[in-house]
Amino acid sequence: MRHVMRIVVALGGNALLRRGQPMTATAQRQNVRVAAAALAGIRAAGDLIITHGNGPQIGLLALQATGPRADEAFPLDVLGAETEGMIGYMIEQELRNQLPLDTPIATVLSMVEVRRDDPAFRNPTKFIGPIYTQAEAQAATTTRGWSVRQDGTAWRRVVASPEPRRIVDIRPIEWLLDRGAIVIAAGGGGIPVICDDEGRLRGTEAVIDKDLCAAMLAQKLRADLLVLATDVDAVYHGWGQPTAQAIRAATPVELAGQQFSVGSMGPKVDAACRFVTATGKPAVIGALDDLAALLRGDAGTRISVQPSG
Repeated sequence: MRHVMRIVVALGGNALLRRGQPMTATAQRQNVRVAAAALAGIRAAGDLIITHGNGPQIGLLALQATGPRADEAFPLDVLGAETEGMIGYMIEQELRNQLPLDTPIATVLSMVEVRRDDPAFRNPTKFIGPIYTQAEAQAATTTRGWSVRQDGTAWRRVVASPEPRRIVDIRPIEWLLDRGAIVIAAGGGGIPVICDDEGRLRGTEAVIDKDLCAAMLAQKLRADLLVLATDVDAVYHGWGQPTAQAIRAATPVELAGQQFSVGSMGPKVDAACRFVTATGKPAVIGALDDLAALLRGDAGTRISVQPSG
């Protein structure tokens, strides 16, 4: 029998293109190369499924794809598909440079269905694109019609982030895994689609939260572990305060009453807790640089059904 350990690793968009770095292909490839070196070591442990964020990347593409008129801009679902191909290509290539050349690796452009009436469409919260000063952000609301919010000390564009309801392409993903492939799927939370009154799928203007989609993907694929890799080493009590303390282990119940930033750590904690509650399997949140240690349980925040005490 083939190995049965199955691991889903979600790479944060800010981990692949880090805060303050130039938004270039060279910078992103260097970060992907670091991630691939760590991911290659996971291959020996079992089945590997990789998903990733796309917040910085899709925001940059949205700027590049803006035409002279508002109706000439490329919609976010098309840009989401572009980021899946672009980031998937880089991960595939760098992984192949770390593993035997005959290792099967595939990127699956993954449509993910959301509800047309999801309240997120009325309350954009998902950060995308580069950072701006407050004056630049306010100008963009006037000239481009954007919604903007503060992200730390800077400002960024925000778009709707509806809940993932169904991974349309789950069967080909399973087919590839059953045949021993490393699969890169549901990048950026997947390509957002809705089902119209006639039962047909069509794209919608949104960016699905990558972490919530990763939790759904891990659950549907019966994963043994969900790893949410970001640019922060752990989940913290009082993040940004002098008294901030890292949470090294917790249960979903212990985390339920705590507040975490909606635009950053909140969705990761929510996604991890959903996966753990639904499956009884553990999830871990931590820095991409600590990926090997995250798997060993020596770094990050481990969320499981067992009490942390």
